[in-house]
Amino acid sequence: MPVTAVLALALFPFAQTPIEPVRTEVVVPIRNASFNKGGKAKKRVQGGNPRTVGGHLVFDGSTDGNRQVDPQIAVGGGFVFHGTNSGLVIYDKKGNYVDGVPQSEFNNGIDPKLFFDPHNKVFGFDLWNPWDEAKLKPVNISISESSDPTKAWNTYPVSIPNGVDGGGIGYSRKWIGYSFPGGEERTFVMKTAEAKAGKPATVYHFAGSLGHPVSNQDKSDDLLFVNLTDKEIELTTVGDNGKGTPVVKSVKKAPHSFRYFGWPPQSPMKGTTAKTSSGDRNPKNLVVQGKHLWFSQAVNVNGKAGVQWHQVTLDGQFVQSGVIEHSKNSYIQTTIAVNKRNDVLVGFQETGPDMFISPRVAWRKAADKKSTLREIFEIGTGVAATEGGAWGDYSGSVVDGDNLTDLWTIQSVANQAGRGSTVIMRVKM
Repeated sequence: MPVTAVLALALFPFAQTPIEPVRTEVVVPIRNASFNKGGKAKKRVQGGNPRTVGGHLVFDGSTDGNRQVDPQIAVGGGFVFHGTNSGLVIYDKKGNYVDGVPQSEFNNGIDPKLFFDPHNKVFGFDLWNPWDEAKLKPVNISISESSDPTKAWNTYPVSIPNGVDGGGIGYSRKWIGYSFPGGEERTFVMKTAEAKAGKPATVYHFAGSLGHPVSNQDKSDDLLFVNLTDKEIELTTVGDNGKGTPVVKSVKKAPHSFRYFGWPPQSPMKGTTAKTSSGDRNPKNLVVQGKHLWFSQAVNVNGKAGVQWHQVTLDGQFVQSGVIEHSKNSYIQTTIAVNKRNDVLVGFQETGPDMFISPRVAWRKAADKKSTLREIFEIGTGVAATEGGAWGDYSGSVVDGDNLTDLWTIQSVANQAGRGSTVIMRVKM
């Protein structure tokens, strides 16, 4: 069981005049009448092989990855939608392959982040394209027209010429938000209704970065962004100004007093002196559920990479926090999922001097003792060392968008070539 910790803090909100976008643009979408363009798209066949591990459904995702697989999933409409740096694949919820295409069919790009919006019943993802001929480095925001990802999609190429990497994506009942590194305008917001309908969409650009956008599972129109500094957690709320324009309605800051907040060191692997990257103390996904913010992060725990997870009120007060650590091994590349009952799943990977990178998960029921997770579950076993360095760069954990109860995760596993294969698991809560 993990070491537990509850972190209390004082809140220091401050009032301000609503901050408006500094620039707007109207983007005309690229429409695909179906995911596979009526059968004309290039085919990508990966994964499947459903099986039961410890009573849980497990199946393979992409198995052709390199060190930076960037695996993601989104679940809804009876489907599991999967993305990596090599392409996009659809499975049914029994783990059977349905269809797949490379990123080139969605205007190219890398670093996919996926979501299923349970309010509007649509899938969405981003692809950052640094190689386009026009040198606009667009972020392609793609939104399905329905909960069936095999049907029509609309892709909006939003120009970010000073962007230096892919970013994070989030949603509320009304908005889609995206933040990225590079340039003077590092956050933009769009209306979900325009993107779902395939209309020309107004994109609202904000100065600086508002933080990492959050997936808001609660029935709220407002969009939340979160930033972690060395000492504080900052929660920025964006909403309609009454005239259809998104504005920053409030910014709340509070000291976080994390038990651990050092950057996670690289982690060892069996049979090699090379070490793998462990992830980021900045969370890769954040969720609002039950009027609380939830996230996990990879941190330095006594000289090794470990996982820390949190439940926080929307005014910045910590309700519970927990740590997943090991005396010898490292825990890396974490993400979190929360269901409508406030049950929690934390996905991550384990590696160490006597083992290879292997997929792991732990979960808790809402009624369990505060700040604890149940025993770590071994989804699979890595079989070779990587060449070290970049790995991941993240994983994916999500709630089932159909029942808002089951929790899913996708994790990387080192295959026989020391490359990144992926495995997908469902935990029925």
